[in-house]
Amino acid sequence: MHQSNTKIGLGLAALGRPEYINIRANDAIDKSKSAFKQNTFSVLDEAYKLGVRYFDTAPSYGKGEAFLQEWQDSKLHDDTILGTKWGYTYVANWELGYAGKHEIKEHSIEKLIEQWQVSKALLPNLKYYQVHSATFESGILENEAVLNKLHQIKKETGLKIGITTSGANQKDVIASALNINTKGDALFDSFQVTYNILEQNTFEVLTTALQNGKHVIIKEALANGRVFPNKSFKHYSKTYQVLEGLAKKYQVGIDAIALRFVIDGLQPTYVLSGASDNNQLKSNMKAFKFKLSEEEINVLKTICILPQTYWEERSKLHWN
Repeated sequence: MHQSNTKIGLGLAALGRPEYINIRANDAIDKSKSAFKQNTFSVLDEAYKLGVRYFDTAPSYGKGEAFLQEWQDSKLHDDTILGTKWGYTYVANWELGYAGKHEIKEHSIEKLIEQWQVSKALLPNLKYYQVHSATFESGILENEAVLNKLHQIKKETGLKIGITTSGANQKDVIASALNINTKGDALFDSFQVTYNILEQNTFEVLTTALQNGKHVIIKEALANGRVFPNKSFKHYSKTYQVLEGLAKKYQVGIDAIALRFVIDGLQPTYVLSGASDNNQLKSNMKAFKFKLSEEEINVLKTICILPQTYWEERSKLHWN
């Protein structure tokens, strides 16, 4: 086993709702709530058995938060670390093929208070409370009422207050959030960021955050499935060759190579597995079986694309 300070956590984005933005190989699955709950509990149990202790969810992940809480209450593990978010509401209501936006963003003080009332039930195992997808447009970073309330929650509970980011200007949002002080304290302790082989734009700001004692949680390390060879993305054929070569060398899946790139290249606090079943999870966990060489990391560092291109391409992926 190749030890690293980085641990793999489990994100529940694909577990708590029947449709999510990714490239799903098998669409013929039972999408009933009972089937999803059973599968989520099975994946949570397997993850725990494999040594995963951090579990990350959000109210907008359909039943993700409710499933996690019910699982935690039934198992009473005292060593799990939970993270959730506020700011998005799931509105697709489990309607398959829902035409509108599946989740609505609102970074208001009212939404924070409403969602905190539910999320605080995850205490005492709750450790990270995050603004879901902080952007300049939502005004969150200058909303004094919201920042003060988050500071109050932090003082009363000892939680790490964080932000999650998406989009081409993640780097600027993180840099801005790092500078926010509320009542003399740096408010934000954790940053959950999309970072992967294709999207490496936040490397420097995240390195700075880590050096300053902040926690960094990496999401979408598999680029929503785009790291796997796909006929729709012919422009990545060279990338796919490199990844397939490394997968063969280390006798693991491309997923493990993509996760290991994050672990060795950035060394964040956590990198999330977005596994939606036990086979994917076991495959992801093989990232701990090997270590990439410096040369291999450097080759993978050259593969990244422009953030604008990355996010435009992501916005065209379907919910399925």
